[in-house]
Amino acid sequence: MQAAASIALLLMSGWTQPGVAQQQTNPTTQPPTQTSPTVPAPPLPVANDTTGQPGLPQAPTPKPTEPLYMRDTGIDYTKPKSHLWKPWAPYTATNYPAPSLGNTPRLDQLLQDGKIYLSLADAVTLAIENNYDIAIARVNLDIADTDILRTKAGSTLRGVSTGLVQNTLGGPTQTILTAGGPGATSLGSGGGGAGLNGLVLSTQGGGPTPEFRDPILTGSLEYEANSAPQLNTLFSGGAAVLNTNTATFNFGYTQGFLTGTQLQVGFNNTRVTTNNAFSNYSPSLNTSFRMTATQHLLQGFGPWINGRFVLQAKNDRRITDSAFRQQLLYTVNQIEAIYWALVSAYEDEQAKERALTQSTQLTADNRKQLEIGTLAPLEVVNSDSAVESDKQALVASKTNLEYQQLIMKQAIARNLNDPQLANAPVIPTDRVALDRLAEEDMSPEELVKQAFANNPQIEQGTLILQNNQITIKAFKNGLLPTVDAYAFYGASGLGGAQNPAALNFNTGQKYPPGTFPSVDYSTAFGNLFNDSAPDKGVGVNINVTLRNRTAQADQARSQMEYRQTQMRLQQLYTQVRIQVTNQQYALTNDRAQVQAAQAARDYAAQSLDAEEKKYKLGASTTTNVLQQGRNLATAENTLISATAAYAKDRSQLRQLLANTLEKYGISIQGAAMGVSPQAPVIPGLTAPKPPEPPKPISVPPTTPPQQ
Repeated sequence: MQAAASIALLLMSGWTQPGVAQQQTNPTTQPPTQTSPTVPAPPLPVANDTTGQPGLPQAPTPKPTEPLYMRDTGIDYTKPKSHLWKPWAPYTATNYPAPSLGNTPRLDQLLQDGKIYLSLADAVTLAIENNYDIAIARVNLDIADTDILRTKAGSTLRGVSTGLVQNTLGGPTQTILTAGGPGATSLGSGGGGAGLNGLVLSTQGGGPTPEFRDPILTGSLEYEANSAPQLNTLFSGGAAVLNTNTATFNFGYTQGFLTGTQLQVGFNNTRVTTNNAFSNYSPSLNTSFRMTATQHLLQGFGPWINGRFVLQAKNDRRITDSAFRQQLLYTVNQIEAIYWALVSAYEDEQAKERALTQSTQLTADNRKQLEIGTLAPLEVVNSDSAVESDKQALVASKTNLEYQQLIMKQAIARNLNDPQLANAPVIPTDRVALDRLAEEDMSPEELVKQAFANNPQIEQGTLILQNNQITIKAFKNGLLPTVDAYAFYGASGLGGAQNPAALNFNTGQKYPPGTFPSVDYSTAFGNLFNDSAPDKGVGVNINVTLRNRTAQADQARSQMEYRQTQMRLQQLYTQVRIQVTNQQYALTNDRAQVQAAQAARDYAAQSLDAEEKKYKLGASTTTNVLQQGRNLATAENTLISATAAYAKDRSQLRQLLANTLEKYGISIQGAAMGVSPQAPVIPGLTAPKPPEPPKPISVPPTTPPQQ
């Protein structure tokens, strides 16, 4: 009987594998033919030569992240507050909305009978609404807008972080971990020469300082009463104490323009009363104005050099949009990894439950046989030991499941203070299917082109190159001497009433009343514009740094940083190409591994079933049954691990191609606002199903030989 069973198992294994192989070679699921790594590549023309150097291929132009202003806020942070209707508005503070620290209602809706029944689409939706990584990156969109507002006034950029936020536990991945951008990254921050991946970013934003284009109005109002004892009354008209009361009313206006022009207007007024006999007027009214226009002729000349920060700020906003899309891709991939880790833990716990049930049933049967005297006591001890081992494995599996459930909840919830939510187990309701992805049947070169066009890192690298080009032009302008032409026009007016103490030094008597006609302020002010007392002129200011070493060093440094960025971008092309190709191969290998693990699990289940039948017939031992049980447990663990690896690599390929949002129907505008208008539709999923029982071994009928 033992020999017959062995022959049957051998036949079963021989017939099972061809069936699997036949399924794999089905024309509808056949993987694309891979070229042999030892066959020389045929000569082909370069199809995407965009480097300007014949024969050197490069990626296509990356597609920009759209829409540009994806976040609809109550305040447009690129525009200033208007003086209209509320003249004081520009001088009031802007309060940014406080973050919501509570969970969205969707999470409570999934809580049923004390359990959270969670699909992968639900997990992704909840992450978009609640995950802190995305919420933190979302604020960067508004921070980038404030830089646009600053630069419109001529101020420098403050920068904005565009690195990935990676504070969610679980699901680590080595795909697209960092992003270059203005100001900061996840591994390095701008300023002080710090950079990412060995890059130097110290010259960003350098060059001649642009003109400040926000008008500045100044005013000075002052009253001074001065009593000064005199050492010599000769100069005070005989007064022992000189009393002078001065009222000052001065105003100024300054504004810069994109052309490199600065306009300054000063308007000064004083009213002085004095007992000095040398002063003909008391009170005396003095008024004057002067308007000066200064134009940069070399360094700092032109709209481009003075408006370059606005261009950089808009590029930085583009970079921030791309970084937010990258954050979405990363977080969605991370959520998928956490979800499949939860599925693996859940499946593992169920497998451990089945193993414990099987070993418990075996030890119960052994004890019955021991009672009737048909089994040795050592067999019972052996089965009891297996039960305890299975219990320990189940405890470890339950602990891992609870931990994975906690990781899942912290990834999709903002607040776990609700005891019911914190203690509710998470039941995953989706399983991965082995359907082939369309990307698996595409050539590696087609996938690489997709990744080049969609990858947010490449998009950001291209925009950073544009910023570097702006910086290079600025430092070239900074090499020039400073030559400023200026012109001014002004006038002055005098008025007042005759000083009662005024003396005529020829006669030694006071002037009779009416000697000096009174001139009111309006007349004095009018004299500013009738060319009665003009003040005008032109000039040139020249400032030449003879050795110019600082400017030379900065200009050369900006070129070096630009070349570094060029090489980094080309390095990204190479890395993405290798990653995409490797991921496509990995997915093909993963599917084959899942199919092999499934066949091995079926074989182990059939072997255990056959061994149990032999044991009941007295043709086997407890040791053999337990060994087959351990083989089945190992096969199930291998299948669970292989399935999880396939699921994670599938989502990782989409992340590398940067098409996850399009494939799942995720709205980037909704994600930027913290809402999900519709649940994602994730392809390639199936409902969970229990493992199939061992199928009976069928021997095909033999065909009698033809005569």
